[in-house]
Amino acid sequence: MSEKKVQKPAKAETGTNKSEEIRKVARAMQAKGEKPRPITIIAVLEKQGVEVSSPQVSMVLKRMGFRPRRRRSAKGASPVTKAAKPKRVSVDDLVAAKKLVSHFGGTTRAIAALEALQQFEP
Repeated sequence: MSEKKVQKPAKAETGTNKSEEIRKVARAMQAKGEKPRPITIIAVLEKQGVEVSSPQVSMVLKRMGFRPRRRRSAKGASPVTKAAKPKRVSVDDLVAAKKLVSHFGGTTRAIAALEALQQFEP
């Protein structure tokens, strides 16, 4: 019973493996001030005749410390809502309103001031 030997694929002509080629391109992009992204790295290596996959490039970049920015979760990205208006007027609210009216010299002027203020609210 003879065992067959499994042949290993030959290394690229440059003498380095695909991961090393990815690292070289990523370092070159970083030196230029560009962000190394899998799509651009795949395109550069394709021109050199090295075929790599996007997950492979992503894993090498991750191990090099180039981690993509985290995206916000769907619930955290919701728009900010205005504070809910209280449905009932408390005694403290009435006392504050009375002070406001007396400060403006009457209800008509106080209401006019509040309407003018309301125009500036978003």
